[in-house]
Amino acid sequence: MNNQVRHVFFCAIVVAFGGFIFGLDAALISGTVRFISEEFSLSDLQIGAVVSAPGFGVLFALLITGMICDKYGRRLALLIIAFLYILSAVASVLAVSFEMLVTARFVGGLAFTSLSVAAMYIGEIAPPKLRGKLVAMIQINIVVGLSTAYFANYLILQASQLDADWVIAMGLNTHTWRWMLAIEIIPAIIWLILLFFIPKSPRWLVMNNHIQQANLVLQRFLSPAEAQRELAQIQHSVELGDKHALSTMEALKAMFGSKMRKAALIGLTMGVVQQITGINAIMFYAPTVFEQVGLGTNAAFFQALIVGLVSVVFTIGAVLLVDRLGRRPLVIYGLAAGTISLFMCHYAFSQATYMLSPEQISAFTREHNTLGMANMVSTAFSSDIEFKNMLQSVIGLEEFRRHEGQLMQMATNVNANMILIGVMGYIAAFHFSIGPVMWVLFSEIFPIAIRGTAIPMFALLASIVSYLVQQFFPWQLSHMGASDIFLFYAISGAIGFVILCKIMPETKNKTIEEIELDLYSPQTKASVA
Repeated sequence: MNNQVRHVFFCAIVVAFGGFIFGLDAALISGTVRFISEEFSLSDLQIGAVVSAPGFGVLFALLITGMICDKYGRRLALLIIAFLYILSAVASVLAVSFEMLVTARFVGGLAFTSLSVAAMYIGEIAPPKLRGKLVAMIQINIVVGLSTAYFANYLILQASQLDADWVIAMGLNTHTWRWMLAIEIIPAIIWLILLFFIPKSPRWLVMNNHIQQANLVLQRFLSPAEAQRELAQIQHSVELGDKHALSTMEALKAMFGSKMRKAALIGLTMGVVQQITGINAIMFYAPTVFEQVGLGTNAAFFQALIVGLVSVVFTIGAVLLVDRLGRRPLVIYGLAAGTISLFMCHYAFSQATYMLSPEQISAFTREHNTLGMANMVSTAFSSDIEFKNMLQSVIGLEEFRRHEGQLMQMATNVNANMILIGVMGYIAAFHFSIGPVMWVLFSEIFPIAIRGTAIPMFALLASIVSYLVQQFFPWQLSHMGASDIFLFYAISGAIGFVILCKIMPETKNKTIEEIELDLYSPQTKASVA
């Protein structure tokens, strides 16, 4: 590996580390749901608000991300994002109310644009043969961050249950969720420092007429001859875009014009399907999801840790193969496998029954000093909704939430193996396909003149869907039940599969300029019209 390639990898790794911070921020909250709900006496929608607040914040950030990236540069945008992550993490740990916690997490959501900006930056510095791997590193960092969060949450939960002086002295037993959220602070500070060591994007420099500086940056990534060729290609591409990025309104008009209709439809479908199949409901509420299987709280946290490990393994597999097999096979076959896995979960939950025996009710009543459960003795419920509603009516909502994991573990009769295989299969398929490949495609299919608007806009679309999935998952769990939720996710995946089969191109081993010529050629325009 020569110095130029090493420098490309260094810059890509530093920028992609923002995905690690994102993964931490997104998944650490999964372990805190039950503690925060109990401390602040939250309703289903309030729980959803805490978890989804970053997803709401990113909606606003993405509206101006394109402008900041085009006017001030990708590098400065990343520095601002890193600072927002730090501010959000500190404020979340210190939150003294539901409102303060939601506000702090909203600020963190402003930093979630790190994914789209990172994809943009890496796509603009990476050689064509390495671009797929390097952009997909964002997804590796996300899943490593998710896994680290699940592992940290599990360790903190286990430590909080120890009867030791140091646990009490550190407040692990009384401030468990605050320790979980504090994990993010140090990595975010490290990322902010590392970002000062990366150069500005050469394509942004050309767009702003800093040709000599762009040439110097390119020579850090390529040989002098390759740098000259790349610079000429970039200049030609910029000239096609009137020598500067189009304004936001001009970019939007161009994006949905007949010439770029195919790229816009690909972006629209990828942005919606990646999120509407429920990935963030499963990842951000992982312990809650596994409690529905009847695993109990500690086992549910452990299964969440397994989810993280599966995510890492299959994302690494996708990164190793995305430039060898291509983008299209990974997405099409991965989405098919994920949809089948979701249907498995739906079927297993639809066959589940819930019943408490006299011995279980007697033991639970003695342990927790609760009353009113006698009329539930040996009563079989055919859905989790009926069972939960009856429990809440007899012991109260607050008591039910405090012991939901234990009660579901005692009462649930379900094919747990089928559900676990289905969930793990979906997680594996997602991280082998549409998870990392979406960002690769976003970095490739949009012309330079509209990229600063297009990537954040379709990332905004994905974020809107993600926000809705996160916000309403607790409410859906209480009113629809697990079976219908997984059915909805599976149908959404099937629709996305059909659409992408018809329109998704192959872009491996092509320069961004070659992809532009392919997607926006007269033949393409005629075929789409």
